[in-house]
Amino acid sequence: MMAIKLGFVVSEFNRDITYMMEVEGREHAAFLGAEVTECMYVPGAYDMPLAIKRMLKRGKVDAVVTIGCVIEGATQHDEIVVQHAARKIIDLSLEFDKPVSLGISGPGMTRLEANERIDYARRAVESAVKMVQRSK
Repeated sequence: MMAIKLGFVVSEFNRDITYMMEVEGREHAAFLGAEVTECMYVPGAYDMPLAIKRMLKRGKVDAVVTIGCVIEGATQHDEIVVQHAARKIIDLSLEFDKPVSLGISGPGMTRLEANERIDYARRAVESAVKMVQRSK
């Protein structure tokens, strides 16, 4: 059986945390026998939908894993960013009929809480792999 091909879309905002999330996600993909064949970096979670769409249009991945971290600020900006990014991510998954998993931690969390949620990347990889397996 061919290895499941995953694409990663990774936010550079809060890179100290998303770097650790990406490493954990890649390690878990390898553990599950999946392969990360594409990786695109975007400035922030809000910028993910366009990168996801371009990756899905190329048709070279079985699923896309998003990796991001949105930390609470003084305004409700973090809530707006995650809400709109998540909505478009769902829309793209349905439009292209391929799993796009949500590995974005936040909103409403501190930097300490973000460090405690690095495993969101592992869970997003697991979700993407399971969805691909169940669609075959």
